[in-house]
Amino acid sequence: MKTKLLLLLMLSLLMFSCREDIVIDLEEGHPLIGVEGAITDEFKQHEVILSYTADFYHAGDIKMITGARVAVTDGLDTIPYYEQVDQPGHYLTDSVAGKKNTNYTLLVDVPDEDLEGEFKHLYAESRMNDNVEEIDSIVLKTNPLFDGLPLKDTIYMLYPYFQSLPDPSIVYMIHVTEDGVPQNDTLLKASSIPMAGYAGYYVNGPEMLENNMEIPVAMMRSSELFDGEVIRLDLLSIPYDYMMFVFNVKMAMGSNPLLGPPTNVMTNIQPQGMAVGWFYAASVVSKEMSYYKD
Repeated sequence: MKTKLLLLLMLSLLMFSCREDIVIDLEEGHPLIGVEGAITDEFKQHEVILSYTADFYHAGDIKMITGARVAVTDGLDTIPYYEQVDQPGHYLTDSVAGKKNTNYTLLVDVPDEDLEGEFKHLYAESRMNDNVEEIDSIVLKTNPLFDGLPLKDTIYMLYPYFQSLPDPSIVYMIHVTEDGVPQNDTLLKASSIPMAGYAGYYVNGPEMLENNMEIPVAMMRSSELFDGEVIRLDLLSIPYDYMMFVFNVKMAMGSNPLLGPPTNVMTNIQPQGMAVGWFYAASVVSKEMSYYKD
């Protein structure tokens, strides 16, 4: 017994006295081209952002891509994107609006860093689906799940009311702003409403409530709201594959790099293996409300 205790003590001393840092040597692949961009039917400037991916230990050192040629075409008209002098790697159109039920192709020529004067040619395709005619209303109300809880704030949920389209392939993505400040301005905060099995239903109407399918799209605290605050909801009709890309990104973030880096996330940027990211086309319908305390 004494021998076993002595051995355990010696092992413990060895374990806690050896404190050498271990650096995992992850294999660094060739940087890929990152593409993030969209075209919508809103009359505004649309943006495409180009950058290179970074390795695991330099994730914060993002190198933007300058000097690229960027355009979007529907086969008849071509819309150029111009690089911004004050924001390298950010390419904007003039104020234009895309058209619903139209196929769009993104064309990107990136300067080849290895061959002077040469370009790498990339493209992506996306269809701008139809969208609802209007959002009838958006409403803030409390959720019964929070009833009886000792909370300092009143928790409100934001509910939209609109007649969805009968096309089951259309997914509705939600963007919410409070007095012009985006509340889900990153992919990790993005929310969407896939209508598989409920296409053609009135969203948050009697039919959906019968199936216990009331759908809130945002949560807000009473302490963060003030009288007269304008809450805006943008309803984007997006392709189903873009929703799956967003889901992929959310699942990949924070993953163990030894089990699969985020470059395994799906992409519609072609040719395969050259780039990551997504280009999408979306139709947008908006509704606003003003919040006033009881």
